[in-house]
Amino acid sequence: MINFLDTNIYNLILKMYSIHTTYIMLFISHLGSAVMLILMCVVFVVLEKTRKISLKVFLNLGGAYLLNSVIKIIVARPRPHVLQLVYEDGYSFPSGHAMVSTAFYGFLIYIVYKNIKNKTFKNSIISLLSLLIVLIGISRIYLGVHYATDVIGGVIIGIIYLVLFIKIVNKVEPSIIKNEKIKNISKKTQGLKNKTIKNKVEKSKKAKKIKKNN
Repeated sequence: MINFLDTNIYNLILKMYSIHTTYIMLFISHLGSAVMLILMCVVFVVLEKTRKISLKVFLNLGGAYLLNSVIKIIVARPRPHVLQLVYEDGYSFPSGHAMVSTAFYGFLIYIVYKNIKNKTFKNSIISLLSLLIVLIGISRIYLGVHYATDVIGGVIIGIIYLVLFIKIVNKVEPSIIKNEKIKNISKKTQGLKNKTIKNKVEKSKKAKKIKKNN
């Protein structure tokens, strides 16, 4: 069943083969590469003032790459024996491009959904990012470096990872914010106490000086 699915999807996608299509697929595939995704994280850090979102983006990306590496070692599936238009080493399942792109761009979709109010703009970005995830997966099959099931499995695992990551972040973040608020309140309270003590000391000194003068 798996071989049937892999062979038929590969043959279907290969019908698109042309020099121009290959260049397009190489470009799309590059949008899911480690270099490109790390570069996007750096852009987030530079552009964002609070660093709160960029930190989540970094953690999400790092976790996805780590999980992908572990699963690849466990499954140890060889690369397809077909025409490979680019060189790739390492194991095949799950597709790193498909899985990590699903986690990374999927998290961007979540950020856009949560933070952008304009519905037309929001839906446009979500649609484009969703399409990009699909195209990255197709590009990996087209380039001959992954079976279709590598890509499908990568997307499924990426979605599961993303859902769990968002749940963990939503649980942990409020407690961190709460602790920060408590620390800030504690600092302010301590500051007021110190100020009060200082005022009392100054008043006491003034009182002593008045008594001496009298």
